Amino acid sequence: MPNWISLSPEEWTAVRLSLRVSFWAVVWTLPAGILVAMVLARGRFWGKSLLDGLVHLPLILPPVVTGYLLLVLFGRRGPIGAFLAETFGIVFAFRWTGAALACAIMGFPLMVRTIRLSIEAVDAGLEEAAGTLGANPAWVFATITLPLILPGIIAGTILSFARAMGEFGATITFVSNIPGETQTLPSAIYTFTQVPGGDLQALRLTVISVVISMAALLASNMVANRVARRLGRD
Repeated sequence: MPNWISLSPEEWTAVRLSLRVSFWAVVWTLPAGILVAMVLARGRFWGKSLLDGLVHLPLILPPVVTGYLLLVLFGRRGPIGAFLAETFGIVFAFRWTGAALACAIMGFPLMVRTIRLSIEAVDAGLEEAAGTLGANPAWVFATITLPLILPGIIAGTILSFARAMGEFGATITFVSNIPGETQTLPSAIYTFTQVPGGDLQALRLTVISVVISMAALLASNMVANRVARRLGRD
């Protein structure tokens, strides 16, 4: 295999770690993303604007600020981090789980926003009609709302995954850049650009990052469109 496309073990490790971190970042946040999107789309309560602002805050804050706040809260001496470590043995700081947490928070606004738009597009009359026929709210959501918003859930999930794959600032601030533990694709690319002769490695990882992100976006559109057509036929 030509040298320019042959990945070193260190590069393969960064790729696998990025996929692992991004996958778990999405899995952890998807239930909360659907719930928060539903609350923001249908809820009528005091403080809704504040909740909306908090959810979208990572989009406008510098990622380094988000990473520092995570370090303060979830670090070994932070109020949440110390409690989790002492009570459950869960440690986020300088671990791959911390990288997943940082990526989850950075991708969460995109997930919520996409799902919320899908919920707002659902005809509320369909849900009300099911309610008048005796269906409870949980059954209405499972049989009517959820199938209708499924394309939005898929799109939001994959957008969040793609965002997690590209996360750098919050991750490196919270969990540093430890090879094999917290060094994801963006961190590895940054490392190689700082090392003499590392340009080729940085270029290879950049190409891989672009390919994975584009594949995720294309898959999101394809799956969402297929689900939408199927629901339209039904």
